[in-house]
Amino acid sequence: MSRRSSTAPAGRKDATRLRIEKMEAGREQRRRAMQERKQTRKDEEERQRAIGNPGDVDFIGLVQAWRNEHADQAQDHATNTSSVPKICICVRKRPISDKERAKKDHDSITCFHPNVTVHNAKFKVDGITKYIDHTTFKFDHAFHETVTNQEVYEYSTMPLIDFVCDGSGGRGTVFAYGQTGSGKTYTMEGIQTRVAEDLFYTISNGAGGCIKETTLVSVAYFEIYGGYVQDLLNKRRKLKVLEDGNGEIVVTGLQEFEATNSNEFLDFIVEGNKARTTHSTEANDTSSRSHAICQIMLRDNDSGVLLGKLSLVDLAGSERGSDTKSHNSQRRNESAEINTSLLSLKECIRALDMNKSGTKHVPYRGSKLTLILKDCFTSSQAKTTMIATVSPGASSADHSLNTLRYADRIKEQKVEDTKSSNSRKSITPLARKPSVIKERKESLSSNKSAKKRQEDWEKAAQALFEQEEDLLNTHMSNISESAQLLTEEGRMLQQVQQEDVTPEEIETYAKRLEEIIERKIQLVETLEEKMASFRKTLQTEEELSKRIPIS
Repeated sequence: MSRRSSTAPAGRKDATRLRIEKMEAGREQRRRAMQERKQTRKDEEERQRAIGNPGDVDFIGLVQAWRNEHADQAQDHATNTSSVPKICICVRKRPISDKERAKKDHDSITCFHPNVTVHNAKFKVDGITKYIDHTTFKFDHAFHETVTNQEVYEYSTMPLIDFVCDGSGGRGTVFAYGQTGSGKTYTMEGIQTRVAEDLFYTISNGAGGCIKETTLVSVAYFEIYGGYVQDLLNKRRKLKVLEDGNGEIVVTGLQEFEATNSNEFLDFIVEGNKARTTHSTEANDTSSRSHAICQIMLRDNDSGVLLGKLSLVDLAGSERGSDTKSHNSQRRNESAEINTSLLSLKECIRALDMNKSGTKHVPYRGSKLTLILKDCFTSSQAKTTMIATVSPGASSADHSLNTLRYADRIKEQKVEDTKSSNSRKSITPLARKPSVIKERKESLSSNKSAKKRQEDWEKAAQALFEQEEDLLNTHMSNISESAQLLTEEGRMLQQVQQEDVTPEEIETYAKRLEEIIERKIQLVETLEEKMASFRKTLQTEEELSKRIPIS
């Protein structure tokens, strides 16, 4: 009996063998799933490469999933023909370039009008898990990469043509701003061509106050490079910027050329564009290193009275301090001057919509660029359009964020509730009372003292730019190093928790842990020092901005 009971039935497998077979089947299933995922990833990489979007397919997939989810948010562009806004901010995304494809940059910008979203590819602290940080901005117009120059012109610049041609002395200004290599000059050249056609068409039809028979159209084209003003239509002759007794800014020696039709107008534009200063930088082989200003004046034939003025400004490419590390001293000085002028430009444009009473401070003396364009900021008939261009490559995501933040800060002053930004309110001299302005006018009667204060503010503004960049770089570096230390700590814990760990290994663990803790303290202290220095410079800039001469 006992022998029969101990004998297993024929064909029956014991529990251990069943578990082994189950584990082997699960292992084989996981292998097949892994092979399928690898093949799917390979096929997706080939598909993305074929459509011109190489790069990390995981990040590409995350971006595409976000786009699919938010595609219904895109709206149609609309032109407000009844009135032209004081400030119109547009953003244009260019297509992926061959240079970006060679670097395997994926598309990290989405334009669903009126929103622009930057998809910043990042890794979690474990250094393995991938995720996307989505940052969205809202503007008047957002143009994706398939939008043509004609469409950009229709919504950004064409409304200013009627405004300038109505004969009431309107000042229209169009700026193209963005990172070097983001498509500013391409966009501005397309706008210049269409302005030539529409301007003479409007005058010929007499739709506004200016008619062809009584209106003289003249063109002046010059650049600001390295602190010098040069006439692009007169063999790059150096010009002087002076202020007459009436407070009007005059560019002495600047030649204006009459254009009787669109072809003559375009000939002047092409000549000026060819003479413009360009240099090779890290970001662009033919980077525009100057601010190019094309001024179109409409005057009465008999009296010479200015009936309207349109300024087309192609700004020099913006660069961060970290992008100029391999530049020579001349390139670095150029970048510093460019950043200073862009800061002044931002403050002047922000003042436009807040200056209805004419008593608000417009810091147009902050740079030669804003000084020359004084009438475009101080005139009650001034209207401005800014076209911010962004590069779509993932490696340019930080640049794109800086460009969009710049444009967003310009537009945000149109929001009535500004209680949430105390520091920004103190920096921007838009909330000063008329009585305070009067007191400062009286205290700055000395021209020499006023000029010294202006120079001090410019130095403080440049120092603020540099320290902000230094603070951000230090913070990002600290985050990266902290993540590496955290990964190392995880490995150390795993090793020291093993059963066969020796006393020597525990001592090594404790010694290394002390070093890691000391390093973390150093990182925090360094960041605190950078932050304290930045706050001090910020306070200095705020105090100096309040003492700038008021015009």
